[in-house]
Formats: sequence, structure tokens, C-alpha cells
Amino acid sequence: MNTSLTELETYINSYFGIQQAEKLRKVSDLFKLTTLKKGEFFLKENKRCDKLCFMKSGLLRIYVLKEDREVTQWISTKGYFVTDISGFMFEKPSRWNMQALVDTEIYIIKRSDYNKIESIEPKWFDFEKMFIVKCFEMVENRVFSHLSMNAEERYNAYFDMNNEIFNQVPLQYIASLLGMSPETLSRIRKKQLEL
Repeated sequence: MNTSLTELETYINSYFGIQQAEKLRKVSDLFKLTTLKKGEFFLKENKRCDKLCFMKSGLLRIYVLKEDREVTQWISTKGYFVTDISGFMFEKPSRWNMQALVDTEIYIIKRSDYNKIESIEPKWFDFEKMFIVKCFEMVENRVFSHLSMNAEERYNAYFDMNNEIFNQVPLQYIASLLGMSPETLSRIRKKQLEL
């Protein structure tokens, strides 16, 4: 692997398997670096999502408004691709809000440019399929953890993988993401600190 690849090219290679430096450059050139200030939205619910982003830095909260509360689906950090998949692939209105929790740098690719990747990399369909399978595996693992783990086990598993965000994100967002009340999360955190 060429050591002079940009950060974005390296991630495209690791997620999608595109090997040739020239193809990686052409694909990465389709992405545009953008900054979201804290509180700004990448996407609002009921809007059409015609873009995919890659997280360069910062935090992006994905949530929905349900009656009198907000339900956090995910908090994305550096190194992840983010979109509303049904909106991006099937042109349905988004069900999610995606908001920057801190100043956030993202690389954005529009759907029209995303469709050009196949002309750059003939094996794109196979690469994209494997990427989607990996995404589906992540969703399966998340569903499994919600069905098979108690609240403390879910907290521990999430903390082990994402402990750096606990000082940057309001705890009620993390509690919602983990499917528990803020009070339950506080009890678990207090217990952990006493150990």
C-alpha cells in the first residue's frame, strides 16, 4: 500500500478495498471537505438525503423526535461513514436528524457523484456490497446486544469501545442510544466509579 495516501484515501481503501492509488485519488476527489459548527445540521428529518459523509473529526448525533422526547440512534465519531440509507439509496424522506455536537469536519459526496464511482472502479458493485454487509453486521450486533444484554452490560460494552466520548457528549444522549433512562445510566456510572 502506498504510504503517501491521504487520510480519506486510506479509509476508502480500508472500507471498500479499492487498491490502486490513481483510483483512490479519483474517488476521494469526489468528496468535498466541509465544516459543521456545533449545533449545525448535516440532515434534518423529512428532508431528502442526497449525500453521504465521512467523519474526519468531531461528533455527529443521529436522532429522531418522538412525541415529547428525542431518541438517539447513534453518535458518529472520526472514521465513520454517515447517511440516511433509505434516503440516500431509495430517495425517501429522512427519518433522522443529524446534528454536530461539536465543530465537526466531514467529507461529503453527493449522490450524483457517488454514482460516478462505478465508472472509476469496475469492481465497485462488489466492493459496495461488502461494505453494506459490514454495515448490516454492525446493526445485527447492536440489535443482539439490546436483546441479550442487561443495561449494565450494554453500558460496559459501549464504554469499552467509545470511552473518549463520555466527557464530550451529554449523558442523556448516551442513555438514549443505549436504551435506558438517564437515571439508570447515572446509577451504573456511579457503581463503576466505586469499583
